[in-house]
Amino acid sequence: MGNLVEIRDLKVEATTDTGRRVEIIKGVSLDVAEGEIVALIGESGSGKTTIALTLMGYARPGCRISGGSVLVAGNDLVTLTEKQRAKVRGTEVTYVPQSAAAAFNPAATIMDQVIEVTRIHGLMAAAEARARAVELFRALSLPEPETIGSRYPHQVSGGQLQRLSAAMALISDPKLVIFDEPTTALDVTTQIEVLRAFKSVMKKGGIAGVYVSHDLAVVAQIADHIVVLKGGEVQEVGTTEEILSSAKHPYTRELLSAFEPKPREAADAAERAPAPLLKIENLVAGYGASKTDGLPLVRAVEDVSLKVEKGRNLGIIGESGCGKSTLARAIAGILPAAVGKIVFDGKELGRSARERTRDQLREMQIVFQYADTALNPAKSVEDILDRPLVFYHGMNARARSLRIDELLDMVRLPRNLRHRRPGELSGGQKQRVNFARALAADPKLILCDEITSALDTVVAAAVIELLKELQRELGLSYIFISHDLSLVEAICDEIVVMYGGKKVEDITPAKINAPHHPYSQLLFSSVPKLDPSWLDGLEQDPELVRAYCRR
Repeated sequence: MGNLVEIRDLKVEATTDTGRRVEIIKGVSLDVAEGEIVALIGESGSGKTTIALTLMGYARPGCRISGGSVLVAGNDLVTLTEKQRAKVRGTEVTYVPQSAAAAFNPAATIMDQVIEVTRIHGLMAAAEARARAVELFRALSLPEPETIGSRYPHQVSGGQLQRLSAAMALISDPKLVIFDEPTTALDVTTQIEVLRAFKSVMKKGGIAGVYVSHDLAVVAQIADHIVVLKGGEVQEVGTTEEILSSAKHPYTRELLSAFEPKPREAADAAERAPAPLLKIENLVAGYGASKTDGLPLVRAVEDVSLKVEKGRNLGIIGESGCGKSTLARAIAGILPAAVGKIVFDGKELGRSARERTRDQLREMQIVFQYADTALNPAKSVEDILDRPLVFYHGMNARARSLRIDELLDMVRLPRNLRHRRPGELSGGQKQRVNFARALAADPKLILCDEITSALDTVVAAAVIELLKELQRELGLSYIFISHDLSLVEAICDEIVVMYGGKKVEDITPAKINAPHHPYSQLLFSSVPKLDPSWLDGLEQDPELVRAYCRR
């Protein structure tokens, strides 16, 4: 079996705002054999996606391929003209993006978009393309393969849309498919279905793949070889089995150790206060109000009760759309609950943030999933941290400046970052600023809504260790909203499982390996392991999968 892809001494340069050129890919070489799937792994900024895009002869705006060769099926994409590269893209080499939702046109039917490449390149007649698309829908385990193409993107689930983007990439019978973190935004039960579908179609068609990811457990299920990257350089190359069982490079070992965060030491029972810090009773929340009874037309949270003790952490898990984030927003008063009681530190809170005192707002803070949208891009870090110090504490300029230094120290950020804007920070740094802003209020409880889902494994592990340390120092309590079960297990004293807007089970650490509810069992069994044989050997009750998976 020969090599389909041969990258030799690849160099990519980026141009800074000041016009200075910086080498971001530094002499990378790698091979992909015919029919083989090679994973590119590493932290954010390691060069994974940049290298993958060169396989289409493409460099992002502000970047250029400055050296080396990228051979795909004998053609050097670096030396081809742009017209010649355009013939390769979508035919010989195709691409599956991280966010399928952003890749589809909401105004066109799925079928028209899936077969568009065959029309652009004149690959086959329209009727033949439609028949081929239906075959792919069936092979990718999509429901109603004969009719799903007539729908629009908003009429299918996230997992279905991700598989439809794979159908779009596969319809031209390519030699190589690039998968750019295609399951990152999916919950674990959906991820299993998507991975199985990808793996089956690729192996059956003998198609080579480059799989970009920072999730080693996902990579373990689909890749034959792994290339470990950091700072635009290759750190280690090996078969999946070799990398997982006997990694040699210290950075690879760091990635492996970050996969399972260390469990938190639970608070001593004697140290806990008898009254819970937060108690929720029979909460109902949703969207759109009925004109008859005032209750939500769409009930995203239905009759949920829970409690959080002082100094302890509660995890809330479940699939996308189960009501986790709506529950967090209702607790914070951002989305007023329609029914129910919220008691915080012994006092009943108003359902809306407007009905709460400034101190009640200060003592309960929320940190959102995407720091990019939570932080004002036009403001400096200093300005962002300044605001809560004025609003909650009325500090003067000198006191605020000193406190900002303390906050940056707390979240392990250099003090000289205070004059930078969010766009000049990495993902991990932005999320730390997000936390510093919450800490500026001196809260008792922080609601963490999917705070690590946009971060790579190493950075996410570092953020979790930071939160544990802050908890020990400041006596904080956390509520973690997540679909990352390993994260929740590592930091939470109790876990609430939600499905369809309802709480279906409470799980303590003692019961973590033996959940009772069928959905909890399905959820926990769907978490990938660092074992290449795990997916192929996974056996789940098909009745449970049909009942609980929105495939």
